[in-house]
Amino acid sequence: MSIPFDPSAIRELANILADTGLTEIEIEGKDGRIRVVRAPAQVMAAPQVTVPVLQAPPAAASAPTAPAAPVVPEIADPARHPGVILSPMVGVAYLAPEPGSAPFITVGQSVAAGQTVLLIEAMKTFNQIKAPKSGTVTRILISTGQPVEYGEPLLIVE
Repeated sequence: MSIPFDPSAIRELANILADTGLTEIEIEGKDGRIRVVRAPAQVMAAPQVTVPVLQAPPAAASAPTAPAAPVVPEIADPARHPGVILSPMVGVAYLAPEPGSAPFITVGQSVAAGQTVLLIEAMKTFNQIKAPKSGTVTRILISTGQPVEYGEPLLIVE
């Protein structure tokens, strides 16, 4: 069975889709139904522009200064770091066993494989998150009381 349609009505519906950003529209009347669907516009990534970085000339030698604190390099994507510990569940992270007590770990501290590094509360149960390997904690990526998602980077042990 063929349904009579009006090409101008289809064009009108297509224009409504384009004007509103919708991807689908359907109308129904006594003579039948018209449904117009279009694919969503693909988002193009913005082109990457590199800008040369100018460096200042070295400063003149002056009196010796106190050694600076060690600089921790910024990690572009902590989830890809080989020493990252990811959240095994959704919940709320805690860095200490109870409010007011000392944290399980601090940056620069050595940890042993199997040592508890934090807690994640999920469904009123506190789950111990243990270090998968021995090493030194170089970054803590969360704070106490912060909600975490499954697979979210929590800390880095090198």
